Amino acid sequence: MITRRTFLGTAAALPALAQGQPKRIAIVSTIFRLQSHAQHIGDRFIVGYPFAGEWHKPNTQVVSLYVDQKPANDLSEARAKEFGFKVYPTIAEAVCCGGSKLAVDAVLIIGEHGEYPRNEKGQVLYPRYEFFEQVAKVFEADGRSVPVYNDKHLSYSFEKAKTMRDTARRLKFPMLAGSSLPVTWRLPDLELPLGCEIDDALMVGAGGSDAMDFHALEALQCMLERRKGGERGVKSVQLIEGDAVWKAGEEGRWSKEMLRSALSRSDNLKGFTVTDGRTQDMVGTGVLPGLVKNPWAYFIAYRDGVKATLLMLTDAVGDFNFAVKVKGQARIQSTQFFLSPDPNVTYSACLVRKIEQMIVSGVAPYPVERTLLVSGILESCLDSRVKGHVRVDTPHLAVPYQAPKESQYCRS
Repeated sequence: MITRRTFLGTAAALPALAQGQPKRIAIVSTIFRLQSHAQHIGDRFIVGYPFAGEWHKPNTQVVSLYVDQKPANDLSEARAKEFGFKVYPTIAEAVCCGGSKLAVDAVLIIGEHGEYPRNEKGQVLYPRYEFFEQVAKVFEADGRSVPVYNDKHLSYSFEKAKTMRDTARRLKFPMLAGSSLPVTWRLPDLELPLGCEIDDALMVGAGGSDAMDFHALEALQCMLERRKGGERGVKSVQLIEGDAVWKAGEEGRWSKEMLRSALSRSDNLKGFTVTDGRTQDMVGTGVLPGLVKNPWAYFIAYRDGVKATLLMLTDAVGDFNFAVKVKGQARIQSTQFFLSPDPNVTYSACLVRKIEQMIVSGVAPYPVERTLLVSGILESCLDSRVKGHVRVDTPHLAVPYQAPKESQYCRS
């Protein structure tokens, strides 16, 4: 677990690194086109980005790139020509820069976007695990390893995700993974006290499954992991959809009061707000059932007895908002996980800052177990849906870890 002392030491090391040799980075991606994750993250390491009121150029050098798919709007070759690196035909060649030995100081695995099949659960079968395995084989053959960042889920499969985490432990390299939501700005600023007791938690999000719900679940998890006793894992999950979601609200399975507080933080409400500009209490006026075509509710029961809900309410809201009841505090607290708009999506800078921190310090700023657990929660929730929306017991999701002492989100 990273401590305040480690964090401050790392922060101090970032500007000092500019006087040393640039860290050499290999990017392993599914696709490198405009607005892809590989482009957002890769370009920030290539050219820099605005951060905390200044222009920040990481002391890094992208030296190699592997791209699995090259559509007509591919940018990889143009970027390579402009900035002097090479696009290699295999992952092994990319991390060895065409030689036989590991030749980089860090690897970024960005397996998001591109044309890949879906399974019966609706999950996109991105080859993140397969990419990771090829990188790890080079590490093993070379007898040394370097920090690895894996974008978003570790894998659509919890077993594959766990193997990735276990391999990182076995080969003793720092690994960071996951969404940008846990590190983006919060409106208003909300950090739950480490060791607090949580009575109830609710997240509201929007978008399709296996992409946007992962973001929402990881944002939820980065808050809940701060509770008393640390994270111990998840006991069971259930996913319901359609009218059953509204019925569950009437029965008190999720809190209307919590939903109202979460929605109060949104900057992207739909309905009357869009059509004639009026503000509205979506919960009190009862407009949600007519507005949201197919709501989804994810119910998560943790091993320590804490329960949480994610409501995916596309057509009613266009951003991600969180509400929580903390024991001993009379009022519900809530916040928005701020996602700035295209084309610059500046929240990516918050994530790149954390990746850079790991590359510089050799210490992941927060545990990869968070993403491991969320990868498993999402897979099990989709299992629940496929099986007829039943509750699914999850003994395999006993994933214990401790949150960092200080939350790692952007505050400036």
